[in-house]
Amino acid sequence: MKKKSLIAASLAAALLLLTTAACASGDYAATELPVKPAPTTPSPAPTAAPPACRNPLASYAPSGALPSPDALPAGSTMARIKANKRLIAGVSADSLHLGSRNPITGAVEGFDIDMLRAVAQAIFGDPSKVELRVISSPQRIPVLVNNSVDIVARNMTINCVRWEQIAFSAEYYRSGQKVLVQRDSTAKTLDDLPGKTICAPAASTSLEALRRLYPKVIPITADTDTGCLVLFQQGKAYGITGDDTVLAGEAAQDPYAKVLPEKPFSQEPYGLGINKDKKDFVQFVNGVLEEMKADGRWMASYNKWLAPDLGPLSAPPAPVYGR
Repeated sequence: MKKKSLIAASLAAALLLLTTAACASGDYAATELPVKPAPTTPSPAPTAAPPACRNPLASYAPSGALPSPDALPAGSTMARIKANKRLIAGVSADSLHLGSRNPITGAVEGFDIDMLRAVAQAIFGDPSKVELRVISSPQRIPVLVNNSVDIVARNMTINCVRWEQIAFSAEYYRSGQKVLVQRDSTAKTLDDLPGKTICAPAASTSLEALRRLYPKVIPITADTDTGCLVLFQQGKAYGITGDDTVLAGEAAQDPYAKVLPEKPFSQEPYGLGINKDKKDFVQFVNGVLEEMKADGRWMASYNKWLAPDLGPLSAPPAPVYGR
């Protein structure tokens, strides 16, 4: 088992080097915003009560057909982005199949990245006009609030609490929370793991659900998916909990890991995060997502990145409007 741990730790270290390397992504370099060191001790439970809201999946309906890149409304958020000559996006670089660095080309790629490239295509007529800024889970909301980025595509769950701080596109994917453990574990569900340390990304809905539904396990956190994987491979975490999309990628990176077969114990609807004052951009992005779902680009991206691990889908999630 010690040999397995050494091999696994080496794999994680190599991946961490890839995710922190600065290299080209399209026409722009994928830069990295500072990430605080991941704590390895149990983190305190949140104290703030979530505010009430209407259906969190309800976003802003597109206002008519998408304008062409040469006809963006004057003074709109889209026109300002075009004048800045690139779409600035907060992304992950270590979530395999969602947003991760290609070890050969160094480019950040995946399902989330395809959503961003479609937005860039609609603004510029060129999907490469995206500056990808690598952020951690806890940075997703702050970089939108302070306008460091135009948009965040980082497997971000839509919920009422987050709507108080930012705005969301319509749902573009529905994930669910599961658990990853060592391949030789006899556990079937999290109920079988009282007293065990389970890692979840900091400031995530996965961490909230873990605390709420499984109070007998010991939660620890890391700021990135790779951070949790490193803690797991070092033996500091017995398992990892998170979205099935993320865990499928982590299992693909570690031959000694498996995802427990239980059904997802939460629903995680993904939305693209946008500053709450940019309603016009939310409407525009929703128009882009509608076109992607209608013309087959969404399904082609899903089949390329996620279907091999998560299975086929008959259709993308339908948008909900009315905010």
